[in-house]
Amino acid sequence: DGKIYDAYVIYPRSHTNEASFVEYFVYQIMPDILENKCGYKLCIYGRDIYPGEDTASAIEKRMQKSRQLIILLTHQLINCKEPAYDQHIALYNALIQNDMKVILLEMETIGTYEKLQESLRFIIQQQGTVKWKEQHTVHPQSINSKFWKQVRYLMPLTLKSS
Repeated sequence: DGKIYDAYVIYPRSHTNEASFVEYFVYQIMPDILENKCGYKLCIYGRDIYPGEDTASAIEKRMQKSRQLIILLTHQLINCKEPAYDQHIALYNALIQNDMKVILLEMETIGTYEKLQESLRFIIQQQGTVKWKEQHTVHPQSINSKFWKQVRYLMPLTLKSS
């Protein structure tokens, strides 16, 4: 299908030097489970988009080469006054062009979704979210947890090259 990545990961980027659990999750836990243990290929901003590249066009190209999107829902993402460029492009591709499946990972208990962008609320109404529960933080790398089973179920089938 000409795609390089199984999923493009959108997460709130911290603007402080303090590493967050979400960044640890994105750079350590997700690649360990989905890439190393399940054989998927993720595109993660900050890891797969290189310094010096035109960020906007790099994001668009990587998304076009991805089968689907994974969006991590956090209070930081919701309360951000200006959503990140990749989030704008992703939601446009998913909803307007209707050519991308979206997996929403609720990393923190969000409660009501009224502060969310209308496009995200629409996706939640259509398919819901996969909720990260606190007990997962004890054994986040447990591939057999309910959370990872739900994520793998929503991921595209891996096409093993012969």
